[in-house]
Amino acid sequence: MVTNTSGKKKTAVARATVSEGDGRVRIGSRPVELVDPELAKLKMLEPFRIAADDLREAVDVEVTVEGGGVMGQADAARTAIARGLVEHTNDAELRDAFMSFDRTLLVNDVRQPEAKKWGGPGARARYQKSYR
Repeated sequence: MVTNTSGKKKTAVARATVSEGDGRVRIGSRPVELVDPELAKLKMLEPFRIAADDLREAVDVEVTVEGGGVMGQADAARTAIARGLVEHTNDAELRDAFMSFDRTLLVNDVRQPEAKKWGGPGARARYQKSYR
């Protein structure tokens, strides 16, 4: 059985394919062990640490990520992997464990940066003015 899921964070979109296998996790056709920085790799592997130990050896996960920055892509991949594991195993306990650990494992983080407005260098900051 093959399960396709997706995850989003800011402008990054990750698509994960979870299938029966022997524990391979690949991010963009590279093994997850080669992902840098280390913090991004740990974030992507979080769903496996919460799930049962034998689950990682039972599935293969292929993730493609596009858009965003390094940590945004890591968060998107993390959500896609967690959703894929829950959908693949059909396990309500696993879903509850993910939700109690961190809701963003299964639910996209919808926050976006505020748009820049006129009269200043950013969304809220304004240019300084001097009268004398």
